[in-house]
Amino acid sequence: MTMLRLCVMSVALVSLIGQFAADGWAQAFPSKPIRLVIPFPPGGTPDIQGRMLTEKLAQRFGQPVVIDNRGGANGIIGMEIVARAPADGYTMIMTTVGTWSVHPYLYKLPYDVLKDFAPIIHVATTPTVLVVHPSLPVKTVKDLIALARQKPGEINYGSVGVGGLFHISAELFSFMTKIKMTHVPYKGGALALSDLIGGHIHVMFNSTIVAAPHIKSGKVRALATTGAKRAAVLPDLPTVAEAGVPGYEGSTWSAIGAPARTPRAVIERLNKEFNAVLQMSDIQERFAAGGSTVTGGTPEQFRDYLKSELAKFGKLVKEAGIKSDTGG
Repeated sequence: MTMLRLCVMSVALVSLIGQFAADGWAQAFPSKPIRLVIPFPPGGTPDIQGRMLTEKLAQRFGQPVVIDNRGGANGIIGMEIVARAPADGYTMIMTTVGTWSVHPYLYKLPYDVLKDFAPIIHVATTPTVLVVHPSLPVKTVKDLIALARQKPGEINYGSVGVGGLFHISAELFSFMTKIKMTHVPYKGGALALSDLIGGHIHVMFNSTIVAAPHIKSGKVRALATTGAKRAAVLPDLPTVAEAGVPGYEGSTWSAIGAPARTPRAVIERLNKEFNAVLQMSDIQERFAAGGSTVTGGTPEQFRDYLKSELAKFGKLVKEAGIKSDTGG
């Protein structure tokens, strides 16, 4: 037997052993509790959806799957925690479109969303809704535009912080309608919505899953949804485009990732289990009740989608002149 043939066989054997080891690790995974970091305070869309998913995932794994809310710096703190965590599958991040695909154009980040994270799954898409405090004398989108033009800068709007989708949605709305509103950033969507209900701010874009109960109770007034078509959870509301801003469209989405270099076999196991949970009828019903559409799919599909969203929001941030150091 030649030396070359021996070398080839040795390489193949090492590769085979490595594959067996990886498969064995994935089959044994998890052997301890898993942490799902939500980089915002409780009550927002990723927190609500994350808690739905972890309950089911824990049942399937036979191990606790714990939500770890790490709010601060508009989601950057939580993202960095996961980017620097051991790449073993026991720490994941669940967050939304702004953190994944807008922040790179507004902040000097301590991580790279494509290089420092391994994609696991695109969870769901949720249309946002434009809501106002009932005391604001507007009942339609056109009313809001007219009032804002009469009182430039006097109407304030809340968001989860600079670069979040709710901030970007309001800036795009202002840019397309040529109005000026004042931005009031918060550390979480639930905090901003609480202040809207209390009358401390006037306007907010929020996810339907969070805002719908308060719309139905009359605590806030809904003017329009932001999707390309009407939201099933609020079918009587027009879209912003229908209500007088042609071409306006925007929805929030949520996704899960892990630290880069997490073993491929573990990523595939996590993806498989998340897909199984997302296909459960009660999970789909609970997501749909909040206006969300379950996505699912492979890690590669999420990575491709993320790249397309980065390109889209990079163009928007540039064209609308959105800056991280402005008040809106």
